[in-house]
Amino acid sequence: QVQLVESGGGLVQAGGSLRLSCAASGRTFSNYAMAWFRQAPGKEREFVAAIGWSGSTTSDADPMKGRFTISRDNAKNTVYLQMNSLKPEDTAVYYCAVRVGGPSRVADRYDYWGQGTQVTVSS
Repeated sequence: QVQLVESGGGLVQAGGSLRLSCAASGRTFSNYAMAWFRQAPGKEREFVAAIGWSGSTTSDADPMKGRFTISRDNAKNTVYLQMNSLKPEDTAVYYCAVRVGGPSRVADRYDYWGQGTQVTVSS
């Protein structure tokens, strides 16, 4: 079993920045991808970004490209999401996810999920 704990969410004004973290513990794998998804009230869960084990493979969703950067520290089993130039439409609960294998934009392909962290961007 893998436990994922997100942190770093909060309230920020439009144009501001936040850095989310997600630490994995429990069962470890030799090759796993980590990703961020988000879900706004009344909307479906949306892919944000994903990163492979080597860190060289990412797949950023177009709405966030250029503003959000995903990175990981394998020694700490932690993935980060740096969010800049935040907009009110970025308001959502942000979830961290893990899957064995390469990164994917498809939520159903992820095996483990965190509890989520709220990000609220005021206008």
